[in-house]
Amino acid sequence: MFAVIKTGGKQYRVKSGDMLRVEKLAADAGEKVQFNEILMLGGDDLVVGAPLVDDAGVQAEVVDQIKGDKLIHYVKRRRKHSSQRKKGHRQQLTLLRVTDILSSGAGKSGVKEAIGAGSVSGAAVAAAAPKAAPKAEAEAPKAKAAPKAAKTDGADDLKELSGVGPALEKKLHEAGVTTFAQIAAWTEADIAEMDEKLSFKGRIEREGWVEQAKAKL
Repeated sequence: MFAVIKTGGKQYRVKSGDMLRVEKLAADAGEKVQFNEILMLGGDDLVVGAPLVDDAGVQAEVVDQIKGDKLIHYVKRRRKHSSQRKKGHRQQLTLLRVTDILSSGAGKSGVKEAIGAGSVSGAAVAAAAPKAAPKAEAEAPKAKAAPKAAKTDGADDLKELSGVGPALEKKLHEAGVTTFAQIAAWTEADIAEMDEKLSFKGRIEREGWVEQAKAKL
């Protein structure tokens, strides 16, 4: 039996016993995690999700947190005094061993859900949002048209950044980036990692996202 799972914006075809390298997960070596985004199950009967297979899951054991092969990031700008920069980057990955494929009952298994490490900060912001909700409701009569108070998930409108449209904002959300504060805190390594994820080499620095995000705090 095999399954097609989705994690870190990529799809993987797995079966029990497979060793798998995926985008870094928020889990320690030896922990057991469960992937709930199952696109397809194969075997005696083929089940295709619409888009996901209901109540299916793939369980795996975290073997280690590792780094991928070194990638060279080279940027050359034609109209900025021929400036150029070359730097290396190693993607953070999680090494897994697939243990079980569940065609049903995944929701009651009690195994920790596999969550990307980049989504943890976004989840923390969302978890803190309900605490601020009562205060926002109390202030509502004073300022009826307060657009920022209407947001309950703690996310900023990233489309306010230069060059960010609805599609790119969706990709940023999938990578766990939902606020200007996260972007303002990016290091050079973070920028290189996001360049790879978004497939827009050099756009972050070219558009000045970090500086724009700092100005909005």
